Amino acid sequence: MIRAATRGDVPRIHALILELALYEKLENEAVVTAKQLAASLFGSRIAHVEALVADAGKEGVVGFALFFHNYSTFLGRRGLYLEDLFVVPAHRRNGHGKALLRELARLAVERGCGRFEWAVLQWNEPAVEFYRSLGAREMSDWRIFRLTGDALQRLATK
Repeated sequence: MIRAATRGDVPRIHALILELALYEKLENEAVVTAKQLAASLFGSRIAHVEALVADAGKEGVVGFALFFHNYSTFLGRRGLYLEDLFVVPAHRRNGHGKALLRELARLAVERGCGRFEWAVLQWNEPAVEFYRSLGAREMSDWRIFRLTGDALQRLATK
């Protein structure tokens, strides 16, 4: 069952984010707290990030998709950006990831989004092949750039 995440799901989503960071070999970058996550998902302002969970019944939440809206200046419409998708390894190949992506695609269409996109680590070939099998195409002409930490502070203060 795929459903919107609730406040009660925050501790499990937080744990899954940490597990995802470990899987992606980026555990040092996963500094989010459950409190920060709850504020982002359910704060008093309009939520700027949303989450879906894959709930396997008795086994509980076994996966999540965290997403938000971006905007395409070329399309003149908002898009849906998938920040993270993770399914516990023992529960992969049971349709949870595909169900999460299907629901995200449905939401994108329902909300009038012009596109649905995400990034994937280059070494993660199982994910790349999975996404290709769904009809997604790699945007090989684009590179992702990021400013964090000291570099972000330096640019902001010049």
